[in-house]
Amino acid sequence: MSYIENKIVVITGASSGIGEATAKHLASKGAKVVIAARSENKLQEIVTNIEFNGGIAAFKVTDATNKEDVKALIDFAVEKFGRVDTLINCAGLMLFSLWDNAHVDEWEKMIDLNLKGTLYGIAAVLPHMKEQGKGQIVNVGSIAGHAVGKGHGVYSSTKYAVKAITESLRKEMSVEHNIQATMVSPGVIATNWQDTVTDKDVKGVLDNLKEVAIDVEHVAKTIAFVVDQPSDVLINDVIVTPTRQEW
Repeated sequence: MSYIENKIVVITGASSGIGEATAKHLASKGAKVVIAARSENKLQEIVTNIEFNGGIAAFKVTDATNKEDVKALIDFAVEKFGRVDTLINCAGLMLFSLWDNAHVDEWEKMIDLNLKGTLYGIAAVLPHMKEQGKGQIVNVGSIAGHAVGKGHGVYSSTKYAVKAITESLRKEMSVEHNIQATMVSPGVIATNWQDTVTDKDVKGVLDNLKEVAIDVEHVAKTIAFVVDQPSDVLINDVIVTPTRQEW
């Protein structure tokens, strides 16, 4: 029996990487997906691809750092499909840099998206899930939320925060309101995330990581495993990393 089929799943950060792969994979398993990101053209392209392959999807242009945008996204999903069964907080930004170089603007961008964006999604969806008497929140974290490496300082801080948020959600919302809360923590994945890093002093670190990176589809399948659970089963946390990743 599939618990993915006919689930209404909202995914932020879905215009590329893990979010895009997860949307396509869940749609292929029968979920109805609502995808969100800032790029309308890319979102439309993904929805067209899903529909061409027999899936059901919709999109809403959303800036995950804007709480009104995120609330509008959840409201849109409820209006279109009647409910939200699963929220996947996937929007994120990874900008490695050394402390000495003080990339403060980049620190703020990561805090706004990785931390505040996750909180905005939770705040927007909880009232609907409480009213339903069930729901599922999947926060995409990182192995950097379990271990800190050189150049990871602020990024790791945001992902450690996501870990704390998820654990707190379990203690309050899972126990009291039957809302499942899970953190999926990927290791190094093969996307273009390295291209956004501006600190040249961490280039050697990035080159080493690229050599062991795994495809995003592996992470998408891991998220699907979490989503494919009955409402009385909670997968607490999952770490999925390349076999050859050292940390």
